[in-house]
This record gives sequence, structure tokens and C-alpha cells, in this order.
Amino acid sequence: MNSYEGKTSRTLEEYWAIAWRRRWWLILPLFLSWAFVVLAGRFIPPKYRSETVIIVERQGVSEHFLLQNVAVDVQEWLQSMTQQILSRTRLQGIISRFHLYGLDNKGVVDSEALVERMRQDIKIDLVQAPGRPGELSAFKISYAAPSPMLAQQVTNELTSLFIDENLHNQQRLSENTTEFLENQLDQARGNLAQQEERLRDFKARYLGELPEQWQSNAQILSGLETRLQAAEESLDEANQQELYLESLPQSQSWRGSSETQESIATPASVNEQLERLNAQLADLNTRYTSTHPDVRHVQEKIAAAEKLKQQLEAQTHAHGTEKSTEGAGAINHPVEVGLLTHTPMEGQIRANKLKITHREQEVRRLEKQIEQYQGHLNLTPLREQELASITRDYNESRTNYESLLSKKTQSEMAANLQKRQQGELFSIIDPPNLPLKPYWPNRFKLSLLGLVLGVLLALGSTALMETLDPRIYRAEDLRDLVAAPVLAGIPVLQTASEQQTQHRHRRLEAIAGATLIAVIPLMTLFTYFRG
Repeated sequence: MNSYEGKTSRTLEEYWAIAWRRRWWLILPLFLSWAFVVLAGRFIPPKYRSETVIIVERQGVSEHFLLQNVAVDVQEWLQSMTQQILSRTRLQGIISRFHLYGLDNKGVVDSEALVERMRQDIKIDLVQAPGRPGELSAFKISYAAPSPMLAQQVTNELTSLFIDENLHNQQRLSENTTEFLENQLDQARGNLAQQEERLRDFKARYLGELPEQWQSNAQILSGLETRLQAAEESLDEANQQELYLESLPQSQSWRGSSETQESIATPASVNEQLERLNAQLADLNTRYTSTHPDVRHVQEKIAAAEKLKQQLEAQTHAHGTEKSTEGAGAINHPVEVGLLTHTPMEGQIRANKLKITHREQEVRRLEKQIEQYQGHLNLTPLREQELASITRDYNESRTNYESLLSKKTQSEMAANLQKRQQGELFSIIDPPNLPLKPYWPNRFKLSLLGLVLGVLLALGSTALMETLDPRIYRAEDLRDLVAAPVLAGIPVLQTASEQQTQHRHRRLEAIAGATLIAVIPLMTLFTYFRG
């Protein structure tokens, strides 16, 4: 009987006939398999997942006015916070607060196992910014629990931990940055003070040799050289005057006895002496003050000469017109004659010597000053190099100090911004929801899975029964077995009662089959909408 299998081809009518003939082998395995999977899913403990969405907000103040003092990648920052929040200590606190998971079979709490189970129930998904691949704009936090309320409460607790931890970490890092900058600023301030002291000491030590004083030193040196030249010329004139005074002949007249010595003085000689003394006084007044000894000495000479002139005029008036041939106008005046014949010449010589001494001292003083300023000018290039090195260190210290001061100010403002919660924060845009149906097990998918298994089982059982059935239902199958042709077919002859019974059975089968088949899509739709 098996030899004809595979030799004849079947039509759709024949397959339909087989399906009708094996209808209960199709319906019952399909329904039973589906029902078993669906009922098994009902005994699996459900899990409800509550989810929230947290958006990453940038700082509330424009970066054009204020820069953040903590620059981190948001994704790395989130991963770091996830490790902190999912730590054993944090999760054990949540487990104890909400009495999660309970005890194991032996009644002993395995904290590590419970923490690991809770980590598996927590899910964190990153949300990329639309149109900006690689940039994180938000993230989702979800937690699975046996009850919807518990899932919502734990998710809310995890959300609060993320937000509080982010704010705390931002403030802590900002304050640490500010503290670090303060320490660096103190060191920079001390270094700047040292450089300022070093620069100040250098300028005080080498005052007069500094590069900025080169122009003034050159001008002073030029003035000193001019003064030296004038002093040397004045000294030469004084030396020539001394030679001239020493070469002048001195004439003296003596009259009378050995006790009395008289000189002859005339009004003309007194006037000549006054003119010479006045000229000498005028020259001294151009160089000295009125209190100078030379000036006073000449003034005394002028006073004595004027007194003598007055005496001569008085004597001339008293004697009248008596004159001698050799001594016409001569008057005996023993005291004043010595003043005219000896004092003026000696005074000029003494004044000229004092002038020479003064000019020599002035020349030596000017030469010393010139040598000093020439030394300043010669040392200026060396001092310029040394000052450039000191100034460079000072400028570097000052630039570093100003940069750190600016950064510290920015950091303090950023820290204040974090305290006001205006920095880069996590904000909830979707609060933790209260789930209406469990996410596990997915009864809709289980129903579909049971339906697929039922179809496979129904088709397999039908094919098996059709193969094992020894009865012949087609004439073609009989011709394959028997060489004689089929002459006629005898239909099944039933009585009226048998027909009624058969009709009733078929109606009951139709109702039962339709009911079983209708239950499957109805229950599948119910699980889809209600879970």
C-alpha cells in the first residue's frame, strides 16, 4: 500500500477532503497546544517595568558670558554615575528600603545575589540627539518588579539618585577645580612677589646703569664734558694771569727817616686803582656770591681806596694851589700809601691763586663724574641683558598670575551657577509611569507561539494519521493496487434515523470546532490589549 505513495499527485479538492476527514486531528492539537502555552504563561510570575526619561540640559547661562569649569563627556559622565549608583552599597539600601526579592530557600539573605538580580532588572538606555549622531541628549531609566506600584517607586528612587548624584558631583568637581585654582593662584602670587622684589632690588642696586637711563646719562655726560672744557679753559686763564701778575714790576718810594716811611699817591693813581678793583669785583660777582671771601676782600679794597680818594680830595682843597715841580699834587699819607702800593697787587695774586685752586678742584670733580657716567654707559649693555632676563621671568609670572586669576574667577562663577542649579543638569521630562500590563511574560507573543506550535502539531498529526490509515478513499489509489478496472461505485446507504443522527453530530462538531477556533483569536486579542 505504501508503494503508491508519491506516485499520484493530489488536487486541492483532495487536500480539502483530507482536511475534512481529519478535521479533529487538525482542531484538537492546534487548540490543545495553544491552550497549553497560554496557560503555562499564566503561571509564570509577571514583571512590570516602569520607565522614565531624563533629558540632559545645558547650563542656563550662555557660554559666551560664562564657561564651565568642568568639561566632561556626557556619555562618560553618565557611565561613571551609573557605576556609582549601581554600586553594592546603594543597591542594598534600595533593596532594604523597599523589601525587594525577599529571602532564598534557606532563609538566608544572599546580598550579592540580590544586588546582581537588581542590576539585571535595571535598564539604562541612551538617547541620541536628532540629527546629531554621537551626541547624547537624554537617557531612559527603567526597573522591572513583580507589581506596577513597586516598579514605579523603585524607578522614582533611581531617578532621584541620578539627579542628586549628578548635581552633587558637578558641585564637588566645580569646588575642587576652584580650590585647585586657588592653590595655584597662591603659588603664582608668591612667585610674582619674588619676581617683583628681584626686579626692584636690581633697579635699586644698579641705579644709573639701567637701559632706560642711558639717554639721560649720555646727556649728563655731554654736559659734564662741556663744563670740564669750560673749567679747563678758566684754569688756563688763571694760570696765565698768575704768570702775568708775577712778572709785573713793583715800584716803591721811601721818604723820611728810618721810623717813618711814606709813599707818594696821586688822585690819578687812586682812580686807576678803583677802576681795576671794580673790574675785578665785577668778574668775581659773575662766579661767586656776595659772601665769598674773595668778593669781600675786593670790596674792602674798594672801600679803602674810596676813603683814600676822599682824603686826597680834602687835602688838595686845604693846601690850595701850592704845588712843587717834582711833587705836584703829591700828599704825604703814610698809611694809605702802603695800601695802594702793596695791598692791591698782593690781593690780586692771592685771589688768582684761590681761583686756580678752585678750578683745579672743579676739574678733578668733573673728571671724576665723567669717569663715573662713562662707567654707567659702558655697563648699560650688560645690565640690559640681566634686566631682560629678570623682566622675562617677571612677565611670565605676571601672565601666569593673571591667567590663573581669570580662571579662578570663572570657576567661582561656574561653582555659584552649579549651586543655583543653572549648570548642566538632568531634568525629568517623563516621570516614572505606572505600568498597566507586565512586560514579562509577553502573553501575546506566547499566544502566537502556541498558535504556531499548534499548527505544526496539527499538520504533523494529520499527515501521520493519513499515512497510517489503511483505507482507500480514491479510485486512483485502487487502480494502483489492482489491475482490473473499477466498474462502479457503491455509495453509503443510510436510513432516515442514521441520517438524522449524522446530521446532528455534524452540527455539534461544527459548533464545537467553531467555538474552539474562535477562542484562539479572541484570547490572542485579549492578551494583546490587556496583557
